[in-house]
Amino acid sequence: MISIHLKEIIESALREDIGMGDLTSKSIFDADHYSKGTFVSKAEGTLAGLDVLQIAYNFLGENVSVNLLKEDGDSVGIKERIAEVEGPTQVLLSAERVILNLMQHLSGIATSTAEVIRLLDDSSIEIVDTRKTLPGLRALQKYAVTCGGGKNHRFRLDDGVMIKDNHIKAAGSITKAVELVRSKIGHMVKIEVETESKEQVLEAVEAKADVIMLDNRTPEEIKELVKLIPDEILVEVSGGITPNSISSFKGCGADVISLGWLTHSVKALDISFNLNT
Repeated sequence: MISIHLKEIIESALREDIGMGDLTSKSIFDADHYSKGTFVSKAEGTLAGLDVLQIAYNFLGENVSVNLLKEDGDSVGIKERIAEVEGPTQVLLSAERVILNLMQHLSGIATSTAEVIRLLDDSSIEIVDTRKTLPGLRALQKYAVTCGGGKNHRFRLDDGVMIKDNHIKAAGSITKAVELVRSKIGHMVKIEVETESKEQVLEAVEAKADVIMLDNRTPEEIKELVKLIPDEILVEVSGGITPNSISSFKGCGADVISLGWLTHSVKALDISFNLNT
């Protein structure tokens, strides 16, 4: 996992959650009171973010033993054990909510990614994320997408060029926008153009875009538009695609389907932490 980003996020989350100290746990348990506990899945899914466990405990400066029974990317069933931990009871309970929040969220992303790949059932099309991520969590959310079998789109605005509708409006045309970009970027940077009509697709082809996005198109429309695009230009499809509709895009001819909801509004995977009695 991306440890630098994870450490920063966990440290901030622990400060936010614990504040000056866990009043409940410290009032009940002495510092030398030890317990064992187990993280258990309460739903079927795909795991991501298990590194959170050891890093969170380490930040609290205590020696907690972590035995991972699963790895990121593994499938998990209902009531299946994910990890066993042992250490000071105060620490186990103080870190519980932060650990669960991150593991549940990241595993939810991995689970949804794996599910849409299964529903699409087309190995010729890659499922990718977008920049529609929660502030501060982008690196982790995009990592979780890969745990579910997906790929990453741009991480940041400096990763690649994506000429969207407002760029086209301000520049005057797709042709002009591409010309301006090519005059200023190096040969290693790809140019993607978002299109909303057949005419824009033809203009993007003529401008020699590296990637053409077909935005908010039906599978039938995509099949027709793909015929206009040379094989050397990648075709990305995006906009309004849900788990309920994604199977209809099988065999549409796209190379990539990008889904913003994978990161900005995904359902968390239900995971619980229980002290062993």
